[in-house]
Amino acid sequence: MMEEIVNVKKLDFRKGSGLIPVITQDCRSKKVLMLAYTNVRALEETLRTGYAHYWSRTRRRLWRKGETSGNVQRIRRVLVDCDGDALLFVVEQKGNACHTGRWTCFHKRLKEEHSSA
Repeated sequence: MMEEIVNVKKLDFRKGSGLIPVITQDCRSKKVLMLAYTNVRALEETLRTGYAHYWSRTRRRLWRKGETSGNVQRIRRVLVDCDGDALLFVVEQKGNACHTGRWTCFHKRLKEEHSSA
């Protein structure tokens, strides 16, 4: 089955008020590393440089993953979901992805709460 090619202009940034969620996955282990957000400018920088750039909702600015830690993400593939409103960055991860020093941001398990209704 051939992959469909999607033009950047076809992505739906309106739905998320100018942002699209990005799931980042390691190309070797296939583990999910993190969830971040991109806007048009961050995505353009990602495609131009070949390294993951995101939009920081907290700092309200563009940032290149690893700009201070050196834990960069080299882009191997960018996949688009069926609705054009979410992306998957398949990356070659250098160092840890999580700002806490862990390989992945998904290292916590949710405790199940059982209610007695």
